[in-house]
This record gives sequence, structure tokens and C-alpha cells, in this order.
Amino acid sequence: MGVTVAVVGATGMVGREMLSVLAERKFPADKVVALASPRSVGQKRPFRHGDRTVAEAEPDAFAGVDIAIFSAGSGPSKTLAPAAAERGAVGVDNSSCWRMDPDVPLVVPEVNADAIANRPKGIIANPNCSTIQMLVALAPIQALSRIEHIVVSTYQ
Repeated sequence: MGVTVAVVGATGMVGREMLSVLAERKFPADKVVALASPRSVGQKRPFRHGDRTVAEAEPDAFAGVDIAIFSAGSGPSKTLAPAAAERGAVGVDNSSCWRMDPDVPLVVPEVNADAIANRPKGIIANPNCSTIQMLVALAPIQALSRIEHIVVSTYQ
């Protein structure tokens, strides 16, 4: 049986891409909910062979949600990820909000997926996009020979 997934920030560029990837990869969700700010409520977002009508990202929107994916910035993530977790969802945060919290695992699935199991706040964070790409490439090297120092500059 599939799960219910909420995409918070569904009308933004990253949220739209999240919906697209969930559909493309045939994620086993029985239901996908598109959530965003009040100004986006009622908009339609394509998903699989139909559309999802955007609802407001507010605490009660997470009732019955199993996985809540956040890409609406740190402000909404700070208040809504705990609200989703309180209602039984696992929050997956794409902002910088939870990255430094010791009770929130910082996860790159291809590198440390086992960290997902220990999530005291019910939230999982992911690093910055350039960090994710770098870690996926460096993890196999680190497994063979300890990397002691890396200097990285990004111009975003």
C-alpha cells in the first residue's frame, strides 16, 4: 500500500520539480497533496495524468500525511515541519532551517541513508545542493582512503 505525500512549496520552481520527480519515478503514493502559501491556493499543478489543486500549507493540512517534503524556505519549514511531525508525518526539509540541529539527521541517501532511522524530531534535513553532489562523488573515495581536507568554493 502506498503512502500520502505532501509537497510544501508546490508552486515554486523546486516544488514543481519535486512533483515531477515523484511522478517520473512512480513513487508509490496513494495520494499526493500540493501545498503552498495562501496566495497560491486554488492553482493547479500537473501530476501524473491529472492535476493537483494547491491547498494552504498550514498545520491541519498534514492530517493523514505520511511524508511531507518541504521546499518553501526556512520560515515555513521552522513552523510547519514540526506541525507535520506532530501529526505523524516524516518531514523532509530542503531548506537550511534544520541542517545544524543535532536532533535532525542531515541525510544524503546515497551516502548515509541509515541516518534516516534516528529522527527524534520527526524531521530529516538535506544539505545544500552543491554539497549533495560533492558528497555522492566523494563517498566512495572516502570509503577507500580517508579524505582529510577539502576546500570548496561555489558561486551561486
